[in-house]
Amino acid sequence: MRTSYAAPPLAGLPGPLRIGRHAIGSAVVLAPMAGITNRAFRRLCREGAPDTLYVSEMITSRAVVERNAETFRLMEHDPQESPRSVQLYSVDPVTARAAARIIVEEDRADHLDLNFGCPVPKVTRKGGGSALPWKRELFRAIVGAVVQEAGRRDIPVTVKMRKGIDDEHLTYLDAGLIAQAEGASAVALHGRTASQHYSGAADWAAIRSLKETVTEIPVLGNGDIWSADDAVRMIAETGCDGIVVGRGCLGRPWLFTDLEAAMRGERVRVQPTLGVVADTLRRHAAYLVEFYDDERRGCRDIRKHIAWYLKGFPAGSTMRHDLALVDSLKALDALLARLDRDAPWPGEDAEGQRGRAGTPKRVVLPEGWLDSPELTPEQQRLVAEAELDVSGG
Repeated sequence: MRTSYAAPPLAGLPGPLRIGRHAIGSAVVLAPMAGITNRAFRRLCREGAPDTLYVSEMITSRAVVERNAETFRLMEHDPQESPRSVQLYSVDPVTARAAARIIVEEDRADHLDLNFGCPVPKVTRKGGGSALPWKRELFRAIVGAVVQEAGRRDIPVTVKMRKGIDDEHLTYLDAGLIAQAEGASAVALHGRTASQHYSGAADWAAIRSLKETVTEIPVLGNGDIWSADDAVRMIAETGCDGIVVGRGCLGRPWLFTDLEAAMRGERVRVQPTLGVVADTLRRHAAYLVEFYDDERRGCRDIRKHIAWYLKGFPAGSTMRHDLALVDSLKALDALLARLDRDAPWPGEDAEGQRGRAGTPKRVVLPEGWLDSPELTPEQQRLVAEAELDVSGG
């Protein structure tokens, strides 16, 4: 169901987003999210919005080099996915180069994104993720190594990052310039520091500053885009060349349909009934079962999406509880049949923030990490271990 508002077309929006040799028609990118942006979810989103760039879950370079079977499954794409996009995590330029070489030589992707934004303690405590750009030469070496390998097949490389570790240790302007100098095709900024995690408001002024600083490649904005109107407002306020959406699409794969419409200057929005939402949820579950080739595993995975899909709708606590325990498509069908399919879109109650915002936290870092932008020998050992710690995929 779509609703059209009687308003003039939107103006001042970016055209197709150019990332290397790829033109992304809607200037919209799906942010990688662990356990969410697998092939099943990407397929669901693509059905209503084929002109968006959909990025895989984060893949660790070490796992690629070790040819971890689960990791290679996470790198799989549907035949219709184009460009095929993979996000890599690495803390070591040698391993990053080796992983990129495998992906390039085996034709597993058309675009590589590098993750320097992860704020979780198991990554930052060893200097990885959003902690890494503080070590400027290490950051430069990783970006340069992957760009060089990917360039052998004309595969563009982009960089996703946060503002820095905290407000006293900001890295995004230096990192943006380094990424540009090393040949990255675009940079994306989540307007929060690692210490914020997902709390507070994203700093869109920082996105504007990055856009004003990095002038030779596209700059993408990320953070607090819960609706197409938010995306339009971010572009107007920051001048960014495109937007990256993460938590806003949880339980709302049709958000990308809204975003593509907005990028065309249209004021048409998807406002589904509960019946349409139920059908979408059921299709998502079926895609997950196919993705895992395991009905129980697929149904267990859909459980975490239930609250997001039903946000604002009159489903009742018992129904929500039962749906969160489904273990088969038959059980899911029986429960969905009990919903009021005619219940209309609940409006504001279904909008806004999704996922946990949390609270600011002290970033867990290696000892002495902030003493200098240069790596000590001990810190070199620790960052190598950081990649091994998350190498399961």
